[in-house]
Parts: sequence; C-alpha cells; structure tokens
Amino acid sequence: MREEVEKALGKVRPFLLADGGDIELVDVTDGVVQVRLTGACGSCPMSQMTLRQGVERALKESIPGIKEVVAVNSPFNI
Repeated sequence: MREEVEKALGKVRPFLLADGGDIELVDVTDGVVQVRLTGACGSCPMSQMTLRQGVERALKESIPGIKEVVAVNSPFNI
C-alpha cells in the first residue's frame, strides 16, 4: 500500500510545491497515512484544511482502504 500512497502523493505534490510547501510520507498503518508537511505548508494556518480537503480526499479517492490522513511533527497537528 505504501507504493500506492507515494504514487497518489505524487499527484498532489505539484500543488503544494506551487505554494512553497511539500509533503513527506512517514508511515502507513491499518489505513491511516501519516505525513509530514514541510516548507510553507508546515507552518501555514490553513494546513489542516489542505490536509483534509486536498490530500486526504485525493488519497481516499485513489486508494480503497485509506481511513484517515494525519500530520505528524506539525505545529498545527490536532
């Protein structure tokens, strides 16, 4: 599943890079994807919206079995 997630993140990454940010895959366990938002995305107050409405939506549409996407080591991690 990790390879599928990396491939799906590759489709989202250009949008993040355009705004000065990026995303790194940390782990995939039992349908929960852990990512680290970096660059401008790591400190952006809108990062949770980007994570839910952009990244999580894209991964869930592309890969059956994805339950949630969570940010780790982010100042805005809830």
